[in-house]
Amino acid sequence: MPSVNIRQLRDTRRLKAWLRAGKTVELRERNRTIARIVPEASPPEPSQWPDFAARRRKIFGDRILPGADLVIEERGRY
Repeated sequence: MPSVNIRQLRDTRRLKAWLRAGKTVELRERNRTIARIVPEASPPEPSQWPDFAARRRKIFGDRILPGADLVIEERGRY
C-alpha cells in the first residue's frame, strides 16, 4: 500500500494516480499512520433501465404533446 506524509500531499498528481488505480493510500506523520485515503467505489450500473416509453404512455396516454413543435418553431427564427 502506498503511503505519503503530510508534506508529500502537495504532490496531488501522484496521489490522484494511485486513487484512480484503485489503491488505498496511507497518510503518515512521523512514521505513524494517521489516516487512510480510500478511493470511492464506482456506482453499480443498473441491470435494466426502466421502460420510459411505457411510463410516458401511462401518464399521457396517446396524446401528442406540442412541445417539440414549439421548440422547432422557435429555433427556426435564429
